[in-house]
Amino acid sequence: MQILDAESTAAALPYSELVPALVTVAQQLREGTINAPERMVVEIDKASVLLCMPAIAADIGMTKLITVHANNAQYQLPAIQGEVVVFDAASGRRLALLHGPTVTARRTAAVSLLGIEALLPFQPKSALLIGTGVQAIAHADGLIDYFGVNEFWVAARDMQKTREFCDALLLRHPHIVVKPLDAATLATDLPPTDVLIALTTSRTAVIPANIAANTLAIGVGAFKPDMVEFPAELLHSRTVVVDCLAGARHEAGDLLQAQIDWSKVRELPEVLAHGFTRETLLPVYKTVGQAAWDLAAARVAIASLARA
Repeated sequence: MQILDAESTAAALPYSELVPALVTVAQQLREGTINAPERMVVEIDKASVLLCMPAIAADIGMTKLITVHANNAQYQLPAIQGEVVVFDAASGRRLALLHGPTVTARRTAAVSLLGIEALLPFQPKSALLIGTGVQAIAHADGLIDYFGVNEFWVAARDMQKTREFCDALLLRHPHIVVKPLDAATLATDLPPTDVLIALTTSRTAVIPANIAANTLAIGVGAFKPDMVEFPAELLHSRTVVVDCLAGARHEAGDLLQAQIDWSKVRELPEVLAHGFTRETLLPVYKTVGQAAWDLAAARVAIASLARA
Protein backbone atom coordinates (compact mmCIF):
# COMPACT_ATOMS: atom_id res chain seq x y z
CA MET A 1 0.00 0.00 0.00
CA GLN A 2 1.34 3.39 -1.00
CA ILE A 3 0.88 6.24 1.46
CA LEU A 4 0.48 9.73 0.04
CA ASP A 5 0.69 12.98 1.96
CA ALA A 6 -1.28 16.11 1.03
CA GLU A 7 1.18 17.26 -1.63
CA SER A 8 1.50 13.82 -3.23
CA THR A 9 -2.28 13.32 -3.17
CA ALA A 10 -2.81 16.63 -4.96
CA ALA A 11 -0.22 15.73 -7.58
CA ALA A 12 -2.00 12.41 -8.21
CA LEU A 13 -5.35 14.15 -8.82
CA PRO A 14 -5.05 16.47 -11.85
CA TYR A 15 -8.32 18.17 -12.75
CA SER A 16 -7.90 17.15 -16.38
CA GLU A 17 -8.40 13.54 -15.26
CA LEU A 18 -10.75 14.10 -12.31
CA VAL A 19 -13.57 15.61 -14.35
CA PRO A 20 -13.74 12.77 -16.93
CA ALA A 21 -13.52 10.25 -14.08
CA LEU A 22 -16.59 11.86 -12.51
CA VAL A 23 -18.49 11.51 -15.80
CA THR A 24 -17.75 7.77 -15.79
CA VAL A 25 -18.85 7.39 -12.18
CA ALA A 26 -22.05 9.35 -12.81
CA GLN A 27 -22.94 6.93 -15.61
CA GLN A 28 -22.16 3.92 -13.39
CA LEU A 29 -24.36 5.36 -10.63
CA ARG A 30 -27.25 5.54 -13.10
CA GLU A 31 -26.55 1.96 -14.16
CA GLY A 32 -26.43 0.78 -10.55
CA THR A 33 -22.91 -0.65 -10.79
CA ILE A 34 -21.53 1.44 -7.93
CA ASN A 35 -22.67 0.88 -4.36
CA ALA A 36 -22.31 4.18 -2.50
CA PRO A 37 -24.58 4.36 0.56
CA GLU A 38 -25.29 7.66 2.26
CA ARG A 39 -22.53 8.76 4.55
CA MET A 40 -22.58 7.80 8.21
CA VAL A 41 -22.29 10.67 10.68
CA VAL A 42 -21.20 9.76 14.22
CA GLU A 43 -21.13 12.43 16.91
CA ILE A 44 -17.89 12.68 18.86
CA ASP A 45 -18.97 15.64 20.97
CA LYS A 46 -21.16 18.71 20.46
CA ALA A 47 -18.54 20.33 18.21
CA SER A 48 -17.08 17.24 16.54
CA VAL A 49 -18.20 14.44 14.22
CA LEU A 50 -16.78 11.39 12.46
CA LEU A 51 -17.86 10.95 8.85
CA CYS A 52 -17.63 7.55 7.14
CA MET A 53 -18.15 7.34 3.36
CA PRO A 54 -17.69 3.99 1.57
CA ALA A 55 -18.13 3.23 -2.14
CA ILE A 56 -17.61 -0.01 -4.06
CA ALA A 57 -17.22 -0.57 -7.81
CA ALA A 58 -16.18 -3.63 -9.83
CA ASP A 59 -12.53 -2.55 -9.93
CA ILE A 60 -11.83 -0.82 -6.62
CA GLY A 61 -13.45 0.14 -3.37
CA MET A 62 -12.66 2.92 -0.97
CA THR A 63 -13.63 4.32 2.40
CA LYS A 64 -13.15 7.93 3.38
CA LEU A 65 -12.90 8.61 7.11
CA ILE A 66 -13.04 12.26 8.10
CA THR A 67 -13.16 13.93 11.50
CA VAL A 68 -14.44 17.47 11.84
CA HIS A 69 -13.47 19.22 15.07
CA ALA A 70 -14.84 22.75 14.98
CA ASN A 71 -12.75 23.90 17.94
CA ASN A 72 -9.38 22.70 16.69
CA ALA A 73 -7.99 26.20 16.28
CA GLN A 74 -7.24 26.16 20.00
CA TYR A 75 -4.90 23.22 19.38
CA GLN A 76 -3.43 24.79 16.22
CA LEU A 77 -4.78 21.87 14.21
CA PRO A 78 -7.00 21.84 11.10
CA ALA A 79 -10.71 21.33 11.72
CA ILE A 80 -10.91 18.62 9.05
CA GLN A 81 -8.58 15.62 9.17
CA GLY A 82 -8.82 12.20 7.60
CA GLU A 83 -7.80 9.65 5.00
CA VAL A 84 -9.08 7.65 2.06
CA VAL A 85 -8.28 3.93 2.02
CA VAL A 86 -8.34 2.45 -1.49
CA PHE A 87 -8.44 -1.32 -2.07
CA ASP A 88 -8.76 -3.82 -4.88
CA ALA A 89 -12.39 -4.94 -5.07
CA ALA A 90 -11.56 -8.52 -6.11
CA SER A 91 -9.14 -9.31 -3.29
CA GLY A 92 -9.44 -6.55 -0.70
CA ARG A 93 -5.73 -5.83 -1.11
CA ARG A 94 -4.97 -2.30 0.07
CA LEU A 95 -3.65 -0.14 -2.75
CA ALA A 96 -3.24 3.35 -1.33
CA LEU A 97 -3.81 5.62 1.61
CA LEU A 98 -4.67 9.14 0.39
CA HIS A 99 -4.84 12.43 2.27
CA GLY A 100 -8.56 12.81 2.98
CA PRO A 101 -8.96 16.61 3.07
CA THR A 102 -7.01 16.94 -0.19
CA VAL A 103 -9.20 14.34 -1.90
CA THR A 104 -12.30 16.16 -0.64
CA ALA A 105 -11.10 19.58 -1.77
CA ARG A 106 -10.10 18.50 -5.26
CA ARG A 107 -13.02 16.21 -6.03
CA THR A 108 -15.45 18.87 -4.73
CA ALA A 109 -13.90 21.43 -7.05
CA ALA A 110 -14.02 18.88 -9.88
CA VAL A 111 -17.75 18.33 -9.26
CA SER A 112 -18.22 22.08 -9.68
CA LEU A 113 -16.14 22.03 -12.87
CA LEU A 114 -18.28 19.21 -14.26
CA GLY A 115 -21.43 21.18 -13.44
CA ILE A 116 -20.04 24.20 -15.28
CA GLU A 117 -19.20 22.03 -18.27
CA ALA A 118 -22.72 20.56 -18.32
CA LEU A 119 -24.78 23.66 -17.54
CA LEU A 120 -22.90 26.70 -18.86
CA PRO A 121 -23.32 27.04 -22.65
CA PHE A 122 -19.92 28.67 -23.12
CA GLN A 123 -16.39 28.41 -21.72
CA PRO A 124 -16.05 30.55 -18.58
CA LYS A 125 -13.48 33.31 -18.56
CA SER A 126 -14.33 34.95 -15.23
CA ALA A 127 -15.44 33.82 -11.79
CA LEU A 128 -16.56 35.33 -8.50
CA LEU A 129 -15.67 33.28 -5.42
CA ILE A 130 -17.48 33.96 -2.14
CA GLY A 131 -15.28 32.63 0.65
CA THR A 132 -11.56 32.37 1.32
CA GLY A 133 -11.09 28.88 2.75
CA VAL A 134 -9.60 25.65 1.47
CA GLN A 135 -12.44 25.09 -0.99
CA ALA A 136 -11.96 28.56 -2.47
CA ILE A 137 -8.31 27.74 -3.17
CA ALA A 138 -9.20 24.38 -4.75
CA HIS A 139 -11.91 25.94 -6.91
CA ALA A 140 -9.62 28.74 -8.09
CA ASP A 141 -6.94 26.21 -8.99
CA GLY A 142 -9.48 24.06 -10.81
CA LEU A 143 -11.01 26.94 -12.78
CA ILE A 144 -7.54 28.05 -13.88
CA ASP A 145 -6.18 24.58 -14.66
CA TYR A 146 -9.27 23.15 -16.37
CA PHE A 147 -10.91 26.12 -18.07
CA GLY A 148 -8.13 28.70 -18.20
CA VAL A 149 -10.16 31.27 -16.22
CA ASN A 150 -7.95 34.31 -15.75
CA GLU A 151 -10.21 36.92 -14.13
CA PHE A 152 -11.40 36.53 -10.55
CA TRP A 153 -13.26 38.47 -7.94
CA VAL A 154 -13.08 37.23 -4.36
CA ALA A 155 -15.60 38.34 -1.74
CA ALA A 156 -15.78 37.71 2.00
CA ARG A 157 -16.86 39.54 5.12
CA ASP A 158 -13.30 40.01 6.41
CA MET A 159 -11.52 42.30 3.94
CA GLN A 160 -8.11 41.63 5.46
CA LYS A 161 -8.49 37.88 4.87
CA THR A 162 -9.87 38.57 1.42
CA ARG A 163 -6.83 40.63 0.43
CA GLU A 164 -4.48 38.01 1.87
CA PHE A 165 -6.27 35.30 -0.12
CA CYS A 166 -5.98 37.34 -3.32
CA ASP A 167 -2.28 37.93 -2.71
CA ALA A 168 -1.70 34.21 -2.12
CA LEU A 169 -3.67 33.31 -5.25
CA LEU A 170 -1.55 35.68 -7.32
CA LEU A 171 1.60 34.03 -6.00
CA ARG A 172 0.26 30.65 -7.16
CA HIS A 173 -0.94 32.00 -10.51
CA PRO A 174 0.90 35.23 -11.44
CA HIS A 175 -0.80 35.50 -14.85
CA ILE A 176 -4.35 36.01 -13.54
CA VAL A 177 -6.23 39.15 -12.49
CA VAL A 178 -7.85 38.95 -9.06
CA LYS A 179 -9.77 41.65 -7.21
CA PRO A 180 -10.95 41.63 -3.57
CA LEU A 181 -14.53 42.63 -2.82
CA ASP A 182 -16.51 43.33 0.32
CA ALA A 183 -19.28 40.72 0.48
CA ALA A 184 -21.68 43.34 1.82
CA THR A 185 -21.53 45.20 -1.52
CA LEU A 186 -22.56 42.25 -3.71
CA ALA A 187 -26.28 42.94 -3.43
CA THR A 188 -25.87 46.40 -4.95
CA ASP A 189 -22.59 46.21 -6.87
CA LEU A 190 -22.28 42.74 -8.39
CA PRO A 191 -19.56 42.47 -11.04
CA PRO A 192 -20.47 40.77 -14.33
CA THR A 193 -19.10 37.25 -14.18
CA ASP A 194 -19.62 33.93 -15.96
CA VAL A 195 -19.60 31.82 -12.79
CA LEU A 196 -20.38 32.66 -9.17
CA ILE A 197 -19.39 30.07 -6.56
CA ALA A 198 -20.25 30.29 -2.86
CA LEU A 199 -17.90 28.37 -0.54
CA THR A 200 -18.97 29.36 2.97
CA THR A 201 -20.60 27.97 6.10
CA SER A 202 -23.04 30.88 6.24
CA ARG A 203 -26.45 30.65 7.85
CA THR A 204 -27.82 33.53 5.79
CA ALA A 205 -27.81 33.93 2.01
CA VAL A 206 -24.52 35.17 0.54
CA ILE A 207 -25.42 34.79 -3.15
CA PRO A 208 -27.27 37.85 -4.46
CA ALA A 209 -30.76 37.28 -5.83
CA ASN A 210 -30.13 39.60 -8.77
CA ILE A 211 -27.44 37.63 -10.62
CA ALA A 212 -27.42 38.00 -14.40
CA ALA A 213 -29.43 35.59 -16.53
CA ASN A 214 -26.23 34.20 -18.09
CA THR A 215 -24.34 33.74 -14.80
CA LEU A 216 -24.18 30.20 -13.39
CA ALA A 217 -24.44 30.28 -9.60
CA ILE A 218 -23.04 27.32 -7.64
CA GLY A 219 -23.53 26.68 -3.94
CA VAL A 220 -20.87 24.44 -2.38
CA GLY A 221 -20.35 25.38 1.23
CA ALA A 222 -23.74 25.03 2.96
CA PHE A 223 -23.74 21.35 3.92
CA LYS A 224 -26.12 21.31 6.91
CA PRO A 225 -29.87 21.98 7.13
CA ASP A 226 -29.24 25.19 9.08
CA MET A 227 -26.78 26.61 6.52
CA VAL A 228 -27.78 28.81 3.60
CA GLU A 229 -25.93 30.35 0.64
CA PHE A 230 -28.72 30.71 -1.96
CA PRO A 231 -31.60 33.15 -1.38
CA ALA A 232 -35.01 31.48 -1.68
CA GLU A 233 -36.04 34.02 -4.33
CA LEU A 234 -33.27 32.86 -6.67
CA LEU A 235 -33.98 29.16 -6.08
CA HIS A 236 -37.65 29.59 -6.93
CA SER A 237 -36.91 31.59 -10.08
CA ARG A 238 -34.56 29.09 -11.75
CA THR A 239 -34.22 25.38 -12.41
CA VAL A 240 -32.25 23.72 -9.60
CA VAL A 241 -29.66 21.03 -10.38
CA VAL A 242 -27.95 19.03 -7.61
CA ASP A 243 -25.02 16.64 -7.75
CA CYS A 244 -26.71 14.09 -5.47
CA LEU A 245 -30.46 14.18 -4.91
CA ALA A 246 -30.51 11.84 -1.90
CA GLY A 247 -27.86 13.86 -0.08
CA ALA A 248 -29.46 17.18 -0.97
CA ARG A 249 -32.75 16.10 0.60
CA HIS A 250 -30.99 15.76 3.95
CA GLU A 251 -28.17 18.28 3.83
CA ALA A 252 -28.89 21.16 1.43
CA GLY A 253 -30.06 23.81 3.88
CA ASP A 254 -30.63 26.30 1.07
CA LEU A 255 -33.16 24.03 -0.64
CA LEU A 256 -34.75 22.76 2.56
CA GLN A 257 -35.35 26.20 4.01
CA ALA A 258 -36.66 27.51 0.68
CA GLN A 259 -39.13 24.56 0.61
CA ILE A 260 -38.15 23.64 -2.93
CA ASP A 261 -40.45 21.37 -4.95
CA TRP A 262 -38.18 18.32 -5.11
CA SER A 263 -40.06 16.89 -8.08
CA LYS A 264 -38.65 19.73 -10.18
CA VAL A 265 -35.04 19.36 -9.00
CA ARG A 266 -32.72 17.69 -11.50
CA GLU A 267 -29.73 15.51 -10.63
CA LEU A 268 -26.37 15.91 -12.37
CA PRO A 269 -26.05 12.25 -13.55
CA GLU A 270 -29.46 12.63 -15.23
CA VAL A 271 -28.40 15.89 -16.90
CA LEU A 272 -25.20 14.26 -18.17
CA ALA A 273 -27.20 11.36 -19.62
CA HIS A 274 -30.06 13.30 -21.19
CA GLY A 275 -28.78 16.84 -21.60
CA PHE A 276 -30.23 20.10 -20.38
CA THR A 277 -32.84 22.15 -22.23
CA ARG A 278 -31.50 25.67 -22.51
CA GLU A 279 -33.66 28.27 -20.81
CA THR A 280 -33.62 32.07 -20.73
CA LEU A 281 -32.20 31.92 -17.21
CA LEU A 282 -29.30 29.61 -16.47
CA PRO A 283 -30.00 27.04 -13.74
CA VAL A 284 -28.50 27.14 -10.28
CA TYR A 285 -26.32 24.25 -9.14
CA LYS A 286 -26.10 22.94 -5.59
CA THR A 287 -23.50 20.35 -4.54
CA VAL A 288 -23.44 18.29 -1.36
CA GLY A 289 -20.96 15.57 -2.33
CA GLN A 290 -21.12 11.80 -2.04
CA ALA A 291 -18.76 8.83 -1.71
CA ALA A 292 -18.97 7.94 -5.40
CA TRP A 293 -17.15 11.18 -6.23
CA ASP A 294 -14.38 10.09 -3.87
CA LEU A 295 -14.23 6.74 -5.65
CA ALA A 296 -13.69 8.60 -8.92
CA ALA A 297 -10.79 10.45 -7.31
CA ALA A 298 -9.39 7.17 -5.97
CA ARG A 299 -9.39 5.73 -9.50
CA VAL A 300 -7.46 8.74 -10.80
CA ALA A 301 -4.93 8.46 -7.97
CA ILE A 302 -4.36 4.75 -8.54
CA ALA A 303 -3.85 5.34 -12.26
CA SER A 304 -1.39 8.16 -11.50
CA LEU A 305 0.56 5.90 -9.14
CA ALA A 306 0.68 3.15 -11.76
CA ARG A 307 2.27 5.55 -14.24
CA ALA A 308 4.85 6.82 -11.75
